[in-house]
Amino acid sequence: MGVTRLKRKDRRNKTFSRLEVQFLKLATNLEYGSRSAEKKNSQIAKNNAALEIALGK
Repeated sequence: MGVTRLKRKDRRNKTFSRLEVQFLKLATNLEYGSRSAEKKNSQIAKNNAALEIALGK
């Protein structure tokens, strides 16, 4: 039985799923209190605060 080539859609899904797994691995290794922790005055923290105000939380 020969090896079948993946169709373009399947090749794309394979690539995206591999990249997504890589991204999730990178995103989950933050530890509280470590040097990689998010700073309280970072842009992400400011954005989160603005969203909380806008959504009424």
